[in-house]
Amino acid sequence: WAATNPQRRARVMMEFVRLLNRDMDKLAEALSAEHGKTFPDAKGDVQRGLEVVEYCIGAPQMLKGEFTDSAGPGIDMYSMRQPLGVTAGITPFNFPAMIPMWMFAPALACGNAFILKPSERDPSVPLMLAELMEEAGLPKGLLQVVNGDKVAVDAIIDDPVIQSIGFVGSTPIAEYIYGRGCSNGKRVQCFGGAKNHMIVMPDADMDQAADALIGAGYGAAGERCMAISVAVPVGDETADRLIEKLVPRIEKLKVGPWTAGNDVDYGPVVTAEAKARILGLVESGISQGAQLVVDGRDFKLQGYEDGFFVGPHLFDRVTPEMDIYRQEIFGPVLTTVRAGSYEEALKLAMDHEYGNGTAIFTRDGDAARDFANRINIGMVGINVPIPVPLAYHTFGGWKKSGFGDLNQHGPDAFKFYTRTKTVTSRWPSGIKDGGEFNFKAMD
Repeated sequence: WAATNPQRRARVMMEFVRLLNRDMDKLAEALSAEHGKTFPDAKGDVQRGLEVVEYCIGAPQMLKGEFTDSAGPGIDMYSMRQPLGVTAGITPFNFPAMIPMWMFAPALACGNAFILKPSERDPSVPLMLAELMEEAGLPKGLLQVVNGDKVAVDAIIDDPVIQSIGFVGSTPIAEYIYGRGCSNGKRVQCFGGAKNHMIVMPDADMDQAADALIGAGYGAAGERCMAISVAVPVGDETADRLIEKLVPRIEKLKVGPWTAGNDVDYGPVVTAEAKARILGLVESGISQGAQLVVDGRDFKLQGYEDGFFVGPHLFDRVTPEMDIYRQEIFGPVLTTVRAGSYEEALKLAMDHEYGNGTAIFTRDGDAARDFANRINIGMVGINVPIPVPLAYHTFGGWKKSGFGDLNQHGPDAFKFYTRTKTVTSRWPSGIKDGGEFNFKAMD
């Protein structure tokens, strides 16, 4: 496969894109049925992965090396990007289509083999994707899906044949995989948790900001690493206006199974344990003094009383020492931290241990430029609540949200899944006079 020219590998990706479009509804239905997210959200999950595959069709261009003619007398110098060999990815439950394609598409386009260990909570779509890759013309055995838990993860980390590991999940596991994988001499990129802040300036369009927070805070039941979980209005007047806009929107949210129609806003969380943890954090917020403005604790869905549905919650007057501020809730809970000034709002986001994504809503271009320049967070939205980069840019957080020096997809993926080899060649024109024993600089 590595010896197959990159244009032929790209043609496999082209056919895979066609098959993804053909089976879009089938994949989305399987994803919704197993994960619980709404059907439109599931289609978006597949679509954003498909876009990474489309980018990988450009592999012949991305894999070109560099060449210097006549670096010295009769000497040429060139570099080439060569695949690593066997690579692996460990992916989370919340995006069972998109994140596997973030990893295996560029890895395979670069000429590697790939082992995918999907979440044991929703492995069906990753298996379906692997079948489609073989239907698209990928030789059998190059993409393998291995189901399992920590035992499978440790086997991947410790196997000497596997040259690289990609991971997306929680920060403690990201740190574990990164540390152990690097100590085994592997190339590792790990992406962890998030606590994404959205600063709302006094001059912001409050309806636009409120609509953005509803989608970014409650979409997919809050089970997104790019969800906005902290609203930071600047000034009490701004906060009061924002809360006033949010409450009726939150109270209108429709929670239900994906089969209830495309007007469902979000579905269940992934497990009973996840539901219990979310509600436990809500209780901690109340006990630690936060104001619960919208209370979803008593939410029950008729016919699904034993389901993992969690009602929407909105907190106000949250402070940085509270558990609901410090921890990633990963549920339909939006917290509001009031800031007295722009500098105070900026400091809140900068001081938090996570640095995945952030946003600012303002009509002031200078404030937006200052925020984008100074913030120590990997992905920034300006009047955009979920700033997930498109496939031809790269995805990655800072601080405890990202471990490793390269991001997911985009140009970084082609760097991550290849090694650079530099060749210096000389073709003497005359008879060799003898060896040289000094470290000679180029003339």
